[in-house]
Amino acid sequence: MPQGKEPPQLLRQRFVYQGRKFNFEVNHLRLPNQAKGDWECVRHPGGALAVPVTRDGKLVLVRQYRFTVQRRLLEFPAGTVEPLEDPETTIQREIQEEIGYRAHRWQSLGTFPLAPGYSDEYIYAFLAQDLEKLETPPGLDADEDLETVLMTPEQLEKAIHGGDTVDAKSICSFYLARPFLQQ
Repeated sequence: MPQGKEPPQLLRQRFVYQGRKFNFEVNHLRLPNQAKGDWECVRHPGGALAVPVTRDGKLVLVRQYRFTVQRRLLEFPAGTVEPLEDPETTIQREIQEEIGYRAHRWQSLGTFPLAPGYSDEYIYAFLAQDLEKLETPPGLDADEDLETVLMTPEQLEKAIHGGDTVDAKSICSFYLARPFLQQ
């Protein structure tokens, strides 16, 4: 096998932190060129995200406070995939909790790595259509601080290009959904 085609060899693995949503490990590797080094990795079970679209073509987003960046971000509803749960079940629950809607039509938009430089997390993106507003939404988790925002696709595109803080998974999913949205 040509140099650079074989995978690195794992020499040692150290688990640094085991948390509620993710784990952190340091891997000591030997590369195919025989160089050795440490690579840190956040191990995450994955996330599911919905691009919810109302019957009149509006997108349903949330403006959510994120401690890590010390600000509110504009995002599509999303959640961590629980153990033994499929991503579609995750996002069906999350849109009810976060935005108070149920979708009657679902379409997969694809799967993509969120931050492969340091994490193995994949996002499972879905288009959620034929929305029904719930009379009494289940409510937010105790650690969530968010507000629901309705926008047209054009308004979201202007927000993205105008410097509003929109998170990367939402930008990616919006452009995956764009061909299916009303013009």
